[in-house]
Amino acid sequence: MTVLECRRVVVLRPAEGGARAVLDGIDLRAEGGTVTALCGATGAGKTTLLHVLAGLLRPSAGEVLADGAAVSRWTARHRDRWRRGAGILFQGAELIDGLTAAENVLAPLVPRPLPAHQKRAACLRVLTALDVAGLAERPAGELSGGERQRIALARALVAEPGFLFVDEPSAHQDDAHLGLVLGQLAAARARGAVVVLASHDPRVLGGGLCDQLVRLAAGRRVGEAGG
Repeated sequence: MTVLECRRVVVLRPAEGGARAVLDGIDLRAEGGTVTALCGATGAGKTTLLHVLAGLLRPSAGEVLADGAAVSRWTARHRDRWRRGAGILFQGAELIDGLTAAENVLAPLVPRPLPAHQKRAACLRVLTALDVAGLAERPAGELSGGERQRIALARALVAEPGFLFVDEPSAHQDDAHLGLVLGQLAAARARGAVVVLASHDPRVLGGGLCDQLVRLAAGRRVGEAGG
């Protein structure tokens, strides 16, 4: 079984008078085939913890393990290699505006030894599932906020990653489009991925998708519950 863990994770940031703990002693375990939601008020540490789990940020103390391997101890090059098996949706989408929507989605497949037609088919499949196939040839810079978020999610999903990290999946989404987004997260769970999301939206947290709620306050874990 695929497992992602963090143990006694601390993240310190410079502050007046000394360092400030953005995360303070966080423990967490997420298994394949489950959705773990990080929840809490703005500033609680949700995005920071998501970035630590995704290997984008090295903790000041503690460690992150993927299938028993301490990825947080690896060099940047090795962490980059591990992240090729992960899909990440940033809160701000982080698309390349000069590329089309389809080109952005195809980016994770470029280094993979797959025939071009298979890459195109995978791209079309996720774009269709998220109701943005009609935007495939539009430059990303011309898209609305909600469209950009769904394109970015398609990019995170296209390679069917074993680890999926999603920051605020409901951003800019109406109820109908959020249903498509949550359906794709449920599909990733069903194929055995470890899915970790950060959200404060009750439509996400209370919709039956989440198997584990990890509540954060001021950088500390304050509780959990089933979804």
